[in-house]
Amino acid sequence: MSDDVHAQVLILGSGPGGYTAAFRAADLGLDVVLVERYPSLGGVCLNVGCIPSKALLHVAKVIAEARATSDHGVSFATPEIDLDALRAWKDGVVERLTGGVSGLAKARKVQVLEGEGRFTGPHALEVGDRTVTFDHAVVATGSRAIELPGIPHDDERVMDSTDALELPDIPQRLLVVGGGFIGLEMACVYDALGAKVTVVELAAQLIPGCDPDLVKPLHERIAGRYEAIHLQAGVESVKAGENGLRVTYTGDIEDATFDAVIVAVGREPNGGALGLEAADVDVDDRGFVPVDERQRTNVDHIHAIGDVVGGPMLAHKATYEARIAAEVIAGHDVAFDARGIPAVAYTDPEVAWVGLTELQARERDIPHETATFPWQASGRALSMDAGEGLTKLLVDPQTRRVIGAGIVGANAGELIAETGLGLEMGANAQDLGLTIHAHPTLSETVAFAAEVAEGTITDLTPKRRSPQG
Repeated sequence: MSDDVHAQVLILGSGPGGYTAAFRAADLGLDVVLVERYPSLGGVCLNVGCIPSKALLHVAKVIAEARATSDHGVSFATPEIDLDALRAWKDGVVERLTGGVSGLAKARKVQVLEGEGRFTGPHALEVGDRTVTFDHAVVATGSRAIELPGIPHDDERVMDSTDALELPDIPQRLLVVGGGFIGLEMACVYDALGAKVTVVELAAQLIPGCDPDLVKPLHERIAGRYEAIHLQAGVESVKAGENGLRVTYTGDIEDATFDAVIVAVGREPNGGALGLEAADVDVDDRGFVPVDERQRTNVDHIHAIGDVVGGPMLAHKATYEARIAAEVIAGHDVAFDARGIPAVAYTDPEVAWVGLTELQARERDIPHETATFPWQASGRALSMDAGEGLTKLLVDPQTRRVIGAGIVGANAGELIAETGLGLEMGANAQDLGLTIHAHPTLSETVAFAAEVAEGTITDLTPKRRSPQG
């Protein structure tokens, strides 16, 4: 009997985007084959990214909060870290989720093939010694960590985010190269577990592209805890020695020796080694696969989603695109039409935004008003020792519609959802301000920011921002 397989829909890659596309297509009555190179479904996000990092960040938050309560009259003993138990708990969380995804695939009769896939034609994919033919395909192969030259990546003390999540040990001195989401989240974990952390970032601020007023409370918090934060600087070389990793920086910064280095300078797409040229699919020099608003490549029956198509490399963007691809394949008239894609740094404090940022509005000369509500005026924030937070709205001066929002503070990643819904629904500032929010909560800072925009705020001295842009 031949091992060859035919599918109405082939999905290459089983991350959040891949398995969402597979499950949605199956729910729409299509025969689906899902190809994954690793034994567990879920891709980078579930196995070595979003989920394990958030599990460790939860532990880091508990440790940080316990430490902070000493300023309020309650002191705890210094935590004892059992790395084996911590790893086991983190791995258990991952196993529950990946097992759940496998169960959902089985329930939908999605056939899963393990192995690396490579296109051999417009309707064929090679997986090991098997050939999968298909009517439609969805490329969901994600991305990989960027490696920097001048760094000995074969040294076990030099880690990417995947290595760092394995918690091989807690180094006494740790350098994190990259001050974006991934680097700062890893810094947060290792700092809580006892490492002395230094962060180096090439840009002029942490989380490049984020509004400076949202980054400022985070920078001030970690500057008081970390050994150093170097901005507008990079790493020229790392030399491995018996007593550590000797780091030479660019710029006027003294060399330093670290016990470990985490390289988190971004990710690059996995589009260049899939044999897509055999299927006549366009791939650019960086490995991105261009698509239209229906997630179609230049070959109509082959779609692509997630990190490999560019844009924000975020799991929730991939799942949004996955549904579109599956529904287009099933004959539905749908297209990508999101007004905002939320971004969250799960640091302490968290930083989140959706829609237009203030930086983007200024760069593009888009008329806007900015309204901010400082959490120092929030009873809930002060009672949580979170008064450094800030909630900000960007409003169209003419229509008064919300065109963007940003939040820094505890649970910002959860709070940003309301503003994202408002953005998608075309809500104006008055809609948010007139929505009754429970008191005292952090969520009411969204309503307060809206009241600032409308000049109706009573919890602050009213001050209406003049239009900008």
